[in-house]
Amino acid sequence: MYVTPAPSTHDDPLYAIRLAVTGVLALLAVVILNPALPPIIAALPIGLVAGQRKAFNLTKAIAGPITIIVLVTLMCELIEFLRPLPLVYVLSMWLIYLASFLTILKSGAPAGMLIIVITVLMSVMGMHGNASLEATRDGFIQASLVSLVIALIVYTLFPARTTEKHVDTPVPTEGNILVGAFIRASVLLMLSFWLYSVMTRSDIMLAIIAAMVIVFPTRQAVFFEAKQRIRATFYGGGIALAILIVFTFSPHLPILLLLIFMGGFWLGNKMLESTRPSMVYQYAFSVALALIAGAITTQDPTYATFTRVVLTVIGALLAAGLVALLDAATHWSKTSDSSSIVIETN
Repeated sequence: MYVTPAPSTHDDPLYAIRLAVTGVLALLAVVILNPALPPIIAALPIGLVAGQRKAFNLTKAIAGPITIIVLVTLMCELIEFLRPLPLVYVLSMWLIYLASFLTILKSGAPAGMLIIVITVLMSVMGMHGNASLEATRDGFIQASLVSLVIALIVYTLFPARTTEKHVDTPVPTEGNILVGAFIRASVLLMLSFWLYSVMTRSDIMLAIIAAMVIVFPTRQAVFFEAKQRIRATFYGGGIALAILIVFTFSPHLPILLLLIFMGGFWLGNKMLESTRPSMVYQYAFSVALALIAGAITTQDPTYATFTRVVLTVIGALLAAGLVALLDAATHWSKTSDSSSIVIETN
């Protein structure tokens, strides 16, 4: 699957500052709006803003939030309609997973990932009842609108140097992709039940990344991605814990915002300079903001960090292990394992 390349200091020297300011504005939105699901408000702007490369793409900035709003609204209606029919409900979710994975493997583009994320979140919340489902829908709609506003602000204040817009170059997966999609959809369905049994509404956004490692086509790529998500979890958890400890001794909002800016600036520079995959640091900032937002509103900081790390590690390893085992048994992919992983370098 296509992985977004690292940002470049030549094209976008203000990237780290923009990322840090995005985190500050996202947490300010949590404080001002007092949303029902603070982690979503805090984390979603990072994914939508930090995922852009080179010059600001207004079309992508608008299309992303609109797509999320449409998807969560449609999914909410579908799940509320299907909940009285458990078997039909489960089969429908599996079919959506299957279609999404087929799209990803056939095109190489990550567009299907958004459908998978929304479907997993909404389907798991739907198992908890309509109230949780509708709260999740409203949280995503609110977070999408906040993300759009933040994107316009930060790119106006801190534009990229280049005027060239980034163009994705996805590479399709070769082989019997129906078998690969079938494996991943089935594992993700089992993982959805696991998430439902162990997670609360407040925690679901913090561990959903664990489900995303199974999209990668080969065994090494699956385990490599799992390792990166786990590393991002530890980085984000550590940064959040350090910020919250300092905030405990000096509980003032300007201090908290300054600490978030410093953390985001450091991670942004790591994205620009490190030889590790840049998405590790982007995910880490999303994790840190989600934990901080949860901690200052409803969650205990220690419990939130512990839950995030443990559940992500367990979920990622179990999902990756099972997918890799089934991939090895079926030999569906023609992509050689030795060439499946591309490490980003600047």
